[in-house]
Amino acid sequence: MALAPSGNRLLRRLAKIFFLTLAALSPASLIAQSLPGGRVVLVLPFENRSGNATLNWIGSSFPDTLDRRLNSAGFLTISHDDRVFALTHLGLPGDFRPSRATTIRIAQQLDANYVVIGNFTLVNDQIDIQSQVLSVDRLTLSQPVTGSAELDHLYDAENSIAWKVARTIDPRLNVAEQTFLGAGERAVALPAFEDYIRGINAPTSAEAIQRLRTAVAAAPNYAAAILALGKQQYLARDYTSASATLAKVPLSDPQALEANFYLGLSRFNAANYAGAYTAFEFVAGRLPLPEVVNNQGVALSRQGKDAVALYQRASAADPSDEDYHYNLAIAFWRRGDLQTALAEADACLKLKPNDPEAGSLRAHLSIAPRGSKLDPNSGFAPVERIRRNYSEAGFRQAAFQLDQLRAARMATLAPAQRANEYATLGRDYLAQGLLPQAEQQFQSAIAADSNSAAAHAGLAEVRERSGNAKDARAEAQHSIGIQPNVPALLVLARLDIAQNQLTAAADDVSRALRVEPNNSAAQAMRMTLQQHGQSVR
Repeated sequence: MALAPSGNRLLRRLAKIFFLTLAALSPASLIAQSLPGGRVVLVLPFENRSGNATLNWIGSSFPDTLDRRLNSAGFLTISHDDRVFALTHLGLPGDFRPSRATTIRIAQQLDANYVVIGNFTLVNDQIDIQSQVLSVDRLTLSQPVTGSAELDHLYDAENSIAWKVARTIDPRLNVAEQTFLGAGERAVALPAFEDYIRGINAPTSAEAIQRLRTAVAAAPNYAAAILALGKQQYLARDYTSASATLAKVPLSDPQALEANFYLGLSRFNAANYAGAYTAFEFVAGRLPLPEVVNNQGVALSRQGKDAVALYQRASAADPSDEDYHYNLAIAFWRRGDLQTALAEADACLKLKPNDPEAGSLRAHLSIAPRGSKLDPNSGFAPVERIRRNYSEAGFRQAAFQLDQLRAARMATLAPAQRANEYATLGRDYLAQGLLPQAEQQFQSAIAADSNSAAAHAGLAEVRERSGNAKDARAEAQHSIGIQPNVPALLVLARLDIAQNQLTAAADDVSRALRVEPNNSAAQAMRMTLQQHGQSVR
């Protein structure tokens, strides 16, 4: 996959740790069972067989929708930009419809394990979709998976195809269909969806911004369109508009990480350094890529504050990146630590000997009086380097390696302890709004110990959030039957409130407070019920 350089280095480093740690775990069968299988997926635009060229945008929409859904289930999909790069590298136009042989060449160029291909037809506003999965490793093509819907429900039809494709690639996928479908945006109106797809594939920035503005105006809560519009405004150097747009992506949305990375860059370029720091801090707290931590440091430095610790974190994560050493050299000089600043400048030049800025910095450091600090009024005012590439794909690959490492370690634990750790991880994913990932952890916990009350409570909340009230109630009751606990009782309370069963909800909250009298969520729900005239004992 055409990853950013820092993403590749991070992956190689984590992969080395991964295999060394596996080697330390025995027996050998454990290692074999834990080796990561190929999960890199390339989704190509679907072929338009309707005979109407104005519908080509529909074919281009499938990679975007399928990428989002497959990513949410733990697959690693190849981005639109990387796909275009590969086609260009092979001398092929972006709208090229490859043969099977060329498809394999493209997949190999991008290190993909699977390629999703397909086509669609449209008759009387009824769209019929057919898709197949090509295994690059085995050179086999799956049986077709099909779907159909009214054209107005195109987005829902694509989500359904994504589920079938995911199960074709991994028949053991332990995520319910409703959870899988519930992880994405729902009920995207066809006009907004069309403008969004045409916008992200537009040949010019002006057309892209116009299309995406139209999409957002039609669907103000359409997070994907908001993010795409904000990125286009950033690329057009309209940093004020980009900041206002990107800030509208909810922090609970899976796309909030990318949105806040570009929000940080937009605010930074608009000289809102405190706001930039806040945006980068949000991303780093959930996605600790070295470039994000570095950007935190640069935003902090612009406020006249010491950012050495952040630059050190970035450099420790990726010591082969010359920019982090360059930033550390400047930061240590600001402190007056010339010896360490010189060492960092030397490290930068060792990695990139012809770096003119680093060479100039090294020269000035070598003649600076001992103990002196960087004086911006001296005529030499170097500034720290900010990173502008967002490489979540690289991090997701590295995270996948670590997931495998974690699974190998957990396999050595007692069942109850293993279930507890999986349930804790599931809670972390729930907090980020990542339902498929959360369900996978809770299902793994239940597989380890079917009597894990925490796992069943977590699964109840996944079912509740994905709109499956019946199964949510069943899982919550099963959890309470194992051991009364607050999360499961509050699921029941919310379900009862939704059905206007306030007396039953009050009873649920009362039981929760008896389990944990100081639980803030239970106390908040008690206040809500009291405001509706329902007393809670």
